[in-house]
Amino acid sequence: MTALPRAAALFLAALVLPLTASAALKEGATTVLITGANRGIGLEYVNQLAARGWNVIATARKPAEATDLQAVAARNPQVAIEALDVADHAAVDALAAKYKNQPIDILLLNAGITPTYPSAMKQLSGVDFDMARQSFEVNAIGPLKMSQAFMPSVLASGKKQIVVLSSKAGSFGESPKMPFMYEYRASKAALDMYMYTLAFETGRKGVTLVLLSPGQVLTVQDPKMREMMKNMTIETNESVAKMLVVIDSLTPADNGKFLNYEDRRVIPW
Repeated sequence: MTALPRAAALFLAALVLPLTASAALKEGATTVLITGANRGIGLEYVNQLAARGWNVIATARKPAEATDLQAVAARNPQVAIEALDVADHAAVDALAAKYKNQPIDILLLNAGITPTYPSAMKQLSGVDFDMARQSFEVNAIGPLKMSQAFMPSVLASGKKQIVVLSSKAGSFGESPKMPFMYEYRASKAALDMYMYTLAFETGRKGVTLVLLSPGQVLTVQDPKMREMMKNMTIETNESVAKMLVVIDSLTPADNGKFLNYEDRRVIPW
C-alpha cells in the first residue's frame, strides 16, 4: 500500500481525531498536555492535576498497555488519552492539528528515556551509541518539536506556560563528577540548550518556559532495588506535589530558568 503524502495524512488526522478523546475536555477549564503519562512522574502529574478538575491530555506511546493511566481516565472524564511517540514528528504534527482549537495552558514535557542502573554505570567502553541517538531524539529533540507544534495552542491559552522536565545530570555545574550515564547526561544537556535558546523567543511572545529538576525520584519497580534506594530518593507523589507548587508560582520573570523542584533554586547550566 502506498503511504499517503504527509500533508494528506495530517488533514485526515485533523478530521478523524476530534471525534475521539478530546470530547472529554471541559470548556473553560485549565488544560494541560502531558507527555510520557503512562507511568512514573507523568502518571502522577495526571493523578494530581485531574484531582484539581483540570483538563488533562495524557499521551503515551502505547495507550492500550497503559492500564494505570486508563484507570485514572475512567475515574476522571476530563482526562483524554492520546497515543504519541514524541520522536515521531508526523504524529506530533497530527496531534497538534487535532487540538488546534484547544488552548493549552501548560505544555508539560515529561517523556524521556532513562538508563537502567546497570547500563548507567558503564564507562567509555560500554557506551551504547544506538541508545545515545535514541536519547537525543526523545529527550532533547522531542521536547523541541512538541514546543514548535503546540506553540499556537499555548499562545491561545490563559497561562501560556511550557514546563520541561530536565535533570541535574545534564548540568555542567551540578552533575556527578564521575564517568557514567554518557547517553542520558548528554541528551539532557542538549535539552537544556534547546530550551535555553527557545526562551529568547518565548519571552517575546508572552510565554513562560521553565525547566524543572524533579529530584532523585524512586521510579524503579524491582522490590530489591527500591529497598536499596529508598533512603537516597523521593517518591513520585512528593516530587510532583512540590513541582506543582513551583509551577503554580510561575511568573513571566521565570522564563528561561532551570529550577529545582523543592526550593525553586536556580540550577546552573
